[in-house]
Amino acid sequence: MPKIPQTFLYLASQSPRRSQLLEQMGIAHRLLVAQEDDPEPQDPEALEAALAGESATRYVQRVTGLKLDAAVARLQRRGLDAAPILCSDTTVALGRHILGKPESPAQAHEMLARLSGHTHRVLTAVALQAGGKRLSALSVSQVQFAAMSEAQIAAYVATGEPMGKAGAYGIQGRAAAYVERLAGSYSGIMGLPMFETANLLRAAGFAI
Repeated sequence: MPKIPQTFLYLASQSPRRSQLLEQMGIAHRLLVAQEDDPEPQDPEALEAALAGESATRYVQRVTGLKLDAAVARLQRRGLDAAPILCSDTTVALGRHILGKPESPAQAHEMLARLSGHTHRVLTAVALQAGGKRLSALSVSQVQFAAMSEAQIAAYVATGEPMGKAGAYGIQGRAAAYVERLAGSYSGIMGLPMFETANLLRAAGFAI
């Protein structure tokens, strides 16, 4: 019997960039995110805490899996229509140091000063729950930043753009002016690697 094509999925992310990238692929989706009155077993931000000595690869894959677990439970708790659930997480690594989302403008400034003039990695893990099957993929890109002066860093931080972003920058925003070169997936650096995601969706029955 031929597979019934999937018609939509749930996106377990509040990122407008990930939603836009799914739209670019022609994938219908609905958001499945935590709400204020949700009895979530764990604070979503707490899921992003790194473990001592954890590698960036292990970290981003583990966090993505935990976020997908929470989304699966959310779907069941709300009694929503069954459909695949997509989850993704992005982190920035400078050597063995994981640079998460800055908690303050001062921390954002510090992160950008560390990235200035150096090459770092951007890792994005993707996981898809389709029925009882879980599929996953990992995208790793290299990004080289030009040297940034203290005044340039301060001006960028003042825009507010670094807040809420891994490594304190968004490549699709003003920080692009300091990206000297990159190797890998531009969409992966944005937060959802389209090539790897498309492969997962095809495996789950989506027509891409």
